[in-house]
Amino acid sequence: MKHHLKIRSYILCLLGFTVITFNSIAQEKLNVAVAGLNHDHVYLIMNAFEKSEVNIIGIAEANPELVERFKKRYKLADNIFYTDIKALLKVKKPDIVLAYNAIFDHLSVVEAAAPLGISVMVEKPLAVSVKHAERMAQLARQHKIHLLTNYETTWYSSNQEAYTRIKKDKSIGEIRKIVAHDGHEGPKEIGVSKEFLGWLTDPVMNGGGAIIDFGCYGANLMTWLMDGQAPISVSAVTKQIKKEVYPKVDDDATIVLEYPEATGIIQGSWNWPFSIKDLEVFGETGYVQAVNPNTLRIKNRGKDYQTLSAKPLEVAYRDHLNYLSRVLKNQINPQNDLSSLENNLMVVRILEAAKQSAKEGKKIYLKK
Repeated sequence: MKHHLKIRSYILCLLGFTVITFNSIAQEKLNVAVAGLNHDHVYLIMNAFEKSEVNIIGIAEANPELVERFKKRYKLADNIFYTDIKALLKVKKPDIVLAYNAIFDHLSVVEAAAPLGISVMVEKPLAVSVKHAERMAQLARQHKIHLLTNYETTWYSSNQEAYTRIKKDKSIGEIRKIVAHDGHEGPKEIGVSKEFLGWLTDPVMNGGGAIIDFGCYGANLMTWLMDGQAPISVSAVTKQIKKEVYPKVDDDATIVLEYPEATGIIQGSWNWPFSIKDLEVFGETGYVQAVNPNTLRIKNRGKDYQTLSAKPLEVAYRDHLNYLSRVLKNQINPQNDLSSLENNLMVVRILEAAKQSAKEGKKIYLKK
């Protein structure tokens, strides 16, 4: 009898521990506010919400058609919707605000959240201009919040392993050339929502066309690989290959970054024959290519090419929600990461110089 009582007590203890552990995990879910629904990347957070991976405690969206669409699709209550982020933050206190709106509107989100001590993550790039970016950074520093930028490529195990091989293992020597190819067939061609297409092809709301939409990926990764240093100069050429489809903005951009002993080449386009996000890095003695999210292609002098699968990422770096949770708990210092404010201020400087170069037809030197 005593033996059965011991077993029963042990099982109850285990069950109790399981409940406590489950509750702890449940309590660790982020409480987020969503600013805007007109960026199609919002479906990432909505999918996470459907899987009970995050709590959405408020959504700010002024477009009634979008509100109704999301209410119906995700069975959302009326009382979580607000017409603007300021009104939402007067009532709700999220752990973080996630911005899924036009790049031009990122500044207004930070202006609303920062004085309340609420951190913000925006979708790439950080801002439409250096002026906007510097104002956002000033607010973030003044109010001691995290201001982060989300790129799909940050969570690619291939990019993270490429960085480790190049920067930590020194497997190819000093970097000499970096080439980034990013883009797809075009936003209209791949069928983005009309709301997304509306601002993505607006030179004010997006800051440009493909040069912004896909130029930012290479600028982000190159700044990371070059330890945050500014390039000496930026040169760019843009084209309107499909002028009848995208009359207001460029749809193809090539950007060249000049560093003291290396060159970066960014090719961002809405004219690729297929979707692409890859990165090639050439060093003194070898080469590393992040072919896709999980595949590397490597070669060293005197050896054949090798294709291999990248190692799985640590949980903290597998997606933006896991990452944010740890940043907000001070378990990760984002200072040198791809999402960091420092990196993304440089990205905006590079993109602004690239636009100026393309417009004026000359090389733009960056001030130190």
